[in-house]
Amino acid sequence: MSNEWIKLTLRGKKEDEELLCAMMSMVANGLMIEDYSDVTTDGLYGALIDDAILNADKTHIAVSVFLPAEENPAEAISFVKERLAVMGLEATLSTEGMKEEDWAEAWKQYYHPIPLGRVTVVPAWEDYSPKEGELIIRMDPGMAFGTGTHETTRLVMLLMQEAHFGGERVLDVGTGSGILSLCASKLGAEAVLATDIDPVAVKVAKENVEADGADNITCMVSDLVKDVPTEGGKYSFVLANIVADIVLRLIPQLPDCVTADAKAIFSGIIEPRRPDVEAALAENGWAIDKIETERDWCAILAHRKD
Repeated sequence: MSNEWIKLTLRGKKEDEELLCAMMSMVANGLMIEDYSDVTTDGLYGALIDDAILNADKTHIAVSVFLPAEENPAEAISFVKERLAVMGLEATLSTEGMKEEDWAEAWKQYYHPIPLGRVTVVPAWEDYSPKEGELIIRMDPGMAFGTGTHETTRLVMLLMQEAHFGGERVLDVGTGSGILSLCASKLGAEAVLATDIDPVAVKVAKENVEADGADNITCMVSDLVKDVPTEGGKYSFVLANIVADIVLRLIPQLPDCVTADAKAIFSGIIEPRRPDVEAALAENGWAIDKIETERDWCAILAHRKD
């Protein structure tokens, strides 16, 4: 394990603190929050406060996480930028530590095959011989989110295997690297549409799909389901590994593009937001079949009620 770290900092408005913190908590545990909105010269030690702190912008905050060099900072950066775009938040992202050209490659030496039930995620550059019955997804996430190492991705892939795939038309919203679309294809989906608001993520997903040879996956840029085509039929299974606030935006939009008996897996939901998502599903005609959790994250398998 490396002793080098990369600091990733998101700066935004104080009023968006909850959303910014939720977003960064998906990247790593242990947030460092710089918030000077309550700093005053009142009180016993007011005169001892540094002028730089007293004069700091009280309308904005900074939320930072520290990533070990063996992780993929490019993946984290892509994830945060994509979520900012979807949520329409004004914020800036910066990094400190290793040079980009160094961390862009350094993490790869620590990325090894990840077994997830019948499916194993294998780095694209690594030789690997599958066991009998083992399904392989070769992955080079590049500048996109989705290596199989994050709890939210693992939870979805495990729930997908419990859902008994076979012949579905799948909609993968916020596809990132395309890992969930590839998993759906391997498990027997008839056709998969992978969408993302980030053109870079869509490019990476296309490259991973082409490298895999999957011929039933289409990748396209879309803001949630805004541009999703239904001419070929509605979708019978939805995958959405995105933060809770975007899941809440997505749920009311789904009826226009999914079948009456559709299933869905919603992930990227931090535990404190779980009741909000459960309530939104109930209000919009979805019944929960199963909830899986890992650390502070949960994924929900649900189906549309008759």
